[in-house]
Amino acid sequence: MSQDLLKTPLHALHIEMGAKMVPFAGYDMPVQYALGVRKEHIHCREHAGLFDVSHMGQLRLHGENAAKALEALVPVDIIDLPEGKQRYALFTNEQGGLMDDLMVTNFGDHLFVVVNAACKEQDIAHLRANIPADVELEVIEDRALLALQGPEAAAVLATLNPAVADMVFMDAAKMDLAGIECLVSRSGYTGEDGYEISVPADKAEEFARRLLLKEEVEWIGLGARDSLRLECGLCLYGHDIDTTTTPVEGSLLWAISKPRRADGERAGGFPGADIILDQIATKDVSRKRVGLLGSSKAPVREGAVLFDADDNEIGIVTSGTFGPTKGQPVAMGYVSTANAAIGTEVFAEVRGKKLPMTVEKMPFVPQRYYRG
Repeated sequence: MSQDLLKTPLHALHIEMGAKMVPFAGYDMPVQYALGVRKEHIHCREHAGLFDVSHMGQLRLHGENAAKALEALVPVDIIDLPEGKQRYALFTNEQGGLMDDLMVTNFGDHLFVVVNAACKEQDIAHLRANIPADVELEVIEDRALLALQGPEAAAVLATLNPAVADMVFMDAAKMDLAGIECLVSRSGYTGEDGYEISVPADKAEEFARRLLLKEEVEWIGLGARDSLRLECGLCLYGHDIDTTTTPVEGSLLWAISKPRRADGERAGGFPGADIILDQIATKDVSRKRVGLLGSSKAPVREGAVLFDADDNEIGIVTSGTFGPTKGQPVAMGYVSTANAAIGTEVFAEVRGKKLPMTVEKMPFVPQRYYRG
């Protein structure tokens, strides 16, 4: 392992558990464990998977104008985000491109923000440069972040505190789990019901071991995390969305809150608003992010070029793998708007062969978030 890779508070435990470690976003991270990627994926879909996501950035915004300050940087309603609720948000730039996607929680006396590991330093600099003096940005260095995902996650976590069972998708709360003060949200990145849990770093290993005592729980690495999120149509920042893609091109219109749209009570006011709102109004974009299902067994990977039936180049795959739950290759990518309709046949070039794929609605497997 190169000396300059960062380690999460659970690094030693991953090594002990026989994880295969790889560099990811500047960290030495587990890509898989003894089960292997496919079995980890299926275990999470059927039982409960435990993920170390401590590489992600955890931040707090303090001050009575914190919501207003953050709302000025995202096309999302933050001002009216209820206490105890979490929301998906996007940092946009002046060109309407996506700088990162993030989660924002209103904990009453502050906003709790989780950003992607690879964008962490840039996001912190962006916030520092743009928030007013009366809003304080606190970078949290002393907490780990774990995700417990899958149909048995709620029953497992409820053994540590029954109150977690009363939460619904995107609820968040401060609560005691096994005597440890945690920040818990009912959300995650697998499409399954589950929780994300911020834990004091010095208690993270104790907490993880407590969960791993349950026979329903297995460690899940980055490999299965990728196939799980891809089957459920969830973007990976830096691959499926980046500074060159707008929310409209990225098929993320659902993430732009009504109050921030052209006819909303707080229309615009975020970076790139004119470009994004114009694209919403005119539907005038040259490409769209779409889901792609393969007809053969061969997976189609990121970077594969896409062609139409007449052999014209029409786009590129941004994420792709074999979907263990779907039982066939799943991918997402960008195609010219003319080829973005559901049911359109396209062809992905893989090792000199053109493999047929069909534009399909995402998610490829049903999302099972618990909405009560």
